[in-house]
Amino acid sequence: MAEYPEGKFMATVKIGPKGQIVIPKEARDMFGFQAGDSLLLLADKTQGIALQPFSYAEAFFDAVRRMKEKE
Repeated sequence: MAEYPEGKFMATVKIGPKGQIVIPKEARDMFGFQAGDSLLLLADKTQGIALQPFSYAEAFFDAVRRMKEKE
């Protein structure tokens, strides 16, 4: 297997018949993803697709809510 710089990983994945992909173990381990975790999928036609832990989105939404409450 190829060696990547610390904190970097690259792999090829295939889309299954139900539109599912498998996140490689190395990437799951890097981010601490576990079975049952919720991820936020961000898609931009020109920039591609990104997956983030849903907790990132929750923290963002909470910060927006707190700012609106202060107004």
